[in-house]
Amino acid sequence: MDSRIAFNAGSARDNTLPGLARMTSNLLLEGTAEQTAGEISQALEQHGARVEMRCGRDTADVNIRCLSHQTHLGPVFQTIGECIGGAVFPSDSVDRIRQRMIAGLAQESTAPMEKIEKGFTEAIFGDHPYATSPGGESASLQAIDPQRLRSFHGRYYVGANTTVTLVGDLSRAQAERTAEQLVAGLPVGERASALTPVNPPSGRLVSRLPFEAEQTHVSIGGVSLPYGHEDHPALHLGCHILGGGGLTSILARRMRRERGLSYSSACKLTAGAAGGRFQMKTHVRNEALSEALSVLRASLRELLDQGADTNALELARENLLGSLPLQLASNRDLLERIATIGFHGLALDDVQRFSEKLQQLDGEEVRAAMRRHLDPDLMATVLVGPELAISRVE
Repeated sequence: MDSRIAFNAGSARDNTLPGLARMTSNLLLEGTAEQTAGEISQALEQHGARVEMRCGRDTADVNIRCLSHQTHLGPVFQTIGECIGGAVFPSDSVDRIRQRMIAGLAQESTAPMEKIEKGFTEAIFGDHPYATSPGGESASLQAIDPQRLRSFHGRYYVGANTTVTLVGDLSRAQAERTAEQLVAGLPVGERASALTPVNPPSGRLVSRLPFEAEQTHVSIGGVSLPYGHEDHPALHLGCHILGGGGLTSILARRMRRERGLSYSSACKLTAGAAGGRFQMKTHVRNEALSEALSVLRASLRELLDQGADTNALELARENLLGSLPLQLASNRDLLERIATIGFHGLALDDVQRFSEKLQQLDGEEVRAAMRRHLDPDLMATVLVGPELAISRVE
């Protein structure tokens, strides 16, 4: 069985201490007043349970995989519930997790893909809490002590701020008992307040991040839709036409097959509680950077102005519809989708609605949705590459 306990306690709640939410999440299994981290680990291992902590911008998740039989399920969920509600944040564990997170930041600084993702997020989200990296910064991580962690935990790790998702061989009655067991040790508390909606940049931005390499990494894009927006299926289909369909997409054709500028170019659309991201991505030879930027920008503008031809529309539609069953093929896939539905308050038949809408959309509806939500003049261009190469382009 797979399960997830999602708390509205992601990095958007960090306030002035970037990394606080993720460090809190990372320390949940590091000890209670009754058990040490070693004892907790042993208790879970003897029942074959695997537990993973994840902390993004919206949520901090406890992901559990274990056998569905009550012999294993009961003890595992009791242990997890006790850990979440009774975490004490021992000083030695805090120091160890802090150093691990700081080491992770150092490693990320040497990876151009990590560097451009961070730069792109900061560029499009500006002063919104989403701009903060969940992993924090070295200085902020150094400032986090056990008391700050306990305060964050006491505010956000409460019953009213929790969504529990279960996928497996359970009856409804068993699922309800299991969910109650997980949150029984939590104070009721209050749900975190809604985040302020993300606003797009006030104009076109160009951010240059020097990094010595044979290629320049490029991201162009801006703010997109939050979860649940009625235009999401149309925008998703449009982005798939532009750069989500592998070698059949517009960007793949123009950047790779026609000009040989890049082996890999894509378009990505993501959502969040307060807003999402639209992003065109590629990496090109340094001497081809100016041409690549022109092709990316022109491809988007052309799609916004003229729309997609019928063949491209149908090919993208078939690709998306054909991939939907594969996205729900395992317990873990189902967990991901159902947890998203639950946390963001989407319709229970969200997958079916999405599929039906994809089948109904015509080219003009897709173009209109893209024009409503994607403005090339309110987008950021982020470049990670040699200073000489990135300084020459706009």
